[in-house]
Amino acid sequence: MSFLNAILVGLKEIWAHKFRSVLTMLGIVLGVSSLVAMSAMVQGMENGLKEALVAIGGLQKVRVEAQSVPVEQRHMRDFATGVTLRDVKALMASAPEVEIVSPEMRLEPSPTLAANGKTYRTFMTTGCWPVQLEMVEHRVEHGRMFNEIDNEQARDVCVIGTGIRDELFGKPEGTGSEIIPIGRQMTVNGYPLTIIGMFERYEGEQERREREIEQAENEARRAAGPAGAAGGPKRSRGWGGGGGRRNNFAFWIKNNTVYMPLNTMWLKFKSGMTNLPPEPRLNNMEIRIRDVDKIDLALNQIRNVLLVNHRGIEDFTFRTQEDWAEQIHTSVKNARLSGGFIAAISLFVGGIGIMNIMLASISERIREIGIRKAVGAAGVDIFTQILVESVVIAVVGGAFGLLTSKAVIWLISEVTPTDNAPIMTFGAMSFAFGFSLLVGVIAGLFPAAKAARMNVIQSLRYD
Repeated sequence: MSFLNAILVGLKEIWAHKFRSVLTMLGIVLGVSSLVAMSAMVQGMENGLKEALVAIGGLQKVRVEAQSVPVEQRHMRDFATGVTLRDVKALMASAPEVEIVSPEMRLEPSPTLAANGKTYRTFMTTGCWPVQLEMVEHRVEHGRMFNEIDNEQARDVCVIGTGIRDELFGKPEGTGSEIIPIGRQMTVNGYPLTIIGMFERYEGEQERREREIEQAENEARRAAGPAGAAGGPKRSRGWGGGGGRRNNFAFWIKNNTVYMPLNTMWLKFKSGMTNLPPEPRLNNMEIRIRDVDKIDLALNQIRNVLLVNHRGIEDFTFRTQEDWAEQIHTSVKNARLSGGFIAAISLFVGGIGIMNIMLASISERIREIGIRKAVGAAGVDIFTQILVESVVIAVVGGAFGLLTSKAVIWLISEVTPTDNAPIMTFGAMSFAFGFSLLVGVIAGLFPAAKAARMNVIQSLRYD
């Protein structure tokens, strides 16, 4: 019997016992669809996490922060200067692997912002240079970023994120119109600053879906008129909310940022404080290196320059995004392994069903197998036929499983509309289909071997 004839016989056998074949393939269908759906969900989660990593500068970003003088250098702590503008200039001049350096001076503890009769507290109120825009991947949607002249003259200006706008001036989703507070004033700890720019809204797919749902609900309430307010006054639902803070902290930080010129921060907010040195001390420096593959070389260059500048005192430390990237890799790997193991169990159960149905099929066809052997069929022909029939059942089940996986993914998207959208990949579909094919081969080996070893005389006498 040719290979094509074996396949046709397998299809005819499936068609002749439709209900039994469907029940047999059900395990394969569920296993393949669950494996593809699980992979799609993990891929969506991975994309969301990587989106947040890119939003804060990616792996090329290095932060230099002040730290306490090490124990072995405590006798020199009176000479420790912390992170200063001299360090920024030294790195720009002497570290070739450094592409951008952006100094940061933060207002701590969290200042009180006030405008339009409302107040709000956010810890990301920072004095910086205009280059911070490029460093943190910010984009100004309305107005402008302050420039070098604003910084030199310490002008009372600032640029805000949309989260600050939402808290002090109102959300566009609630009012039904865009709110652009350019030219308006807000106070930071009572000191007035003019808003000259506003960043675009930063959000991952998860936040975007939540915002669209909220906007649709608000439009429905406005269309319903007074009856639409029957749900009661607007209220916080606890710590789980927060406009994306729970779901993606990186985007929440960027949306709730206030930037002002570095000199404005120093002269108008910091210089009057007690116990501060005459030279401005920075909270940290944000550094972008030229090549992420040379991060070790870049860190060595930065360390050497700072040690020379600090007279050998190591009162600084580095923070990179490598740990975050490793956490993303580990989380995704664990999710894939656990989900794949569960789906593999389902496919294994489907394989047991195939083996069971093939053994039952052999019991029904003992006399047929004896006749075929009597007229000259070799054991390998019988083995091939039974094995191909098993594989055909697995292949058909795998194909239906791929179709079913699309329905499963659609159902997941409908049930959890605010999560990152599952993403089907060709690799996951190929792996699931190939695994179902392997299950079919393994499940058919024992029944095929049993059929091939049958005795001709005993088979012919079977009734």
